[in-house]
Amino acid sequence: MFNALVVNKDEESGKTSAAVEQISTDQLPEGNVVVNVEYSTVNYKDGLCIGPGGGLVREYPHVPGIDFAGTIESSDDSRYSAGDSVVLTGWRVGEVHWGGYAQKARVNADWLVPLPSGLSSRQAMAVGTAGFTAMLAVMALEDHGLKPDQGPVLVTGAAGGVGSVATAILANLGYEVAAVTGRPETEEYLRALGATQIVPREEINETVKRPLERETWAGCVDAVGGDMLARVLGQMKYGGSVSAVGLAGGAGLPATVIPFLLRGVNLLGIDSVMQPCDNRLRAWERIAKDLPMDKLEAMIHPATLGDLPALGKDILKGQVKGRVVVDVNA
Repeated sequence: MFNALVVNKDEESGKTSAAVEQISTDQLPEGNVVVNVEYSTVNYKDGLCIGPGGGLVREYPHVPGIDFAGTIESSDDSRYSAGDSVVLTGWRVGEVHWGGYAQKARVNADWLVPLPSGLSSRQAMAVGTAGFTAMLAVMALEDHGLKPDQGPVLVTGAAGGVGSVATAILANLGYEVAAVTGRPETEEYLRALGATQIVPREEINETVKRPLERETWAGCVDAVGGDMLARVLGQMKYGGSVSAVGLAGGAGLPATVIPFLLRGVNLLGIDSVMQPCDNRLRAWERIAKDLPMDKLEAMIHPATLGDLPALGKDILKGQVKGRVVVDVNA
């Protein structure tokens, strides 16, 4: 028997509840690898799955946790042996398949990535899906020609999980980072991560009628979407790119095609869930090389399985700063 955060649903009321329970290996879903989970983390999707489900969870009882890192306990796949260190993000684990909020997980070996040398399992979960997505976004900007000498790079939602890691990575690579936040109290935190300019959210969240404004940003990692993304598109430099990674500000995009046609702006969609294995390996190797570990440590807020019900509510309200690292064995 081992501990897991289990979400149950009352069929009559439709309400869900989450609590730490003891379960057995026999209860784990199908898979060809069993992992002794060491750490997990908290993402927006986790908040949905801990709470009302957000349409992500199909069957109850359910164990959330879209990320985890740990060591192989047993494997029926030749690529992995007992004791190997691995990390998992995406593949709808923690949504339709039981996830990392447990001391053990059984998954498909195809969903795992070997933990890069130089990264501990704790550091990997300080990175998690949010940091993995941030690196994919930075890689996409670089693949489309972004270089440090081209001008400032905007990061929206900068104090959140994706934004925090993107800010640290970009600053470490030599970019001038402008960080957008609606929380003035996070300014010192963002500057410590490497931001050289703080942009108050209200300055860039207002929709304007002009399709183009002054060319300001060489690139952008956008976690907000909505009105802010529409505004940013009109402020991009010629040939600049925006990596779109989230929709904290809404799924709509009240924009025109003018920035694409007159300035050659690129809007790059970033998906971390179904990312091909080769690019996953590339991103994790870049994370180990280009994310300064002291900056990563400054983002970490430790937690246990018992803390997760409250943290799930907090992240849905936008009240989580940096990266929560969940020690599932504490």
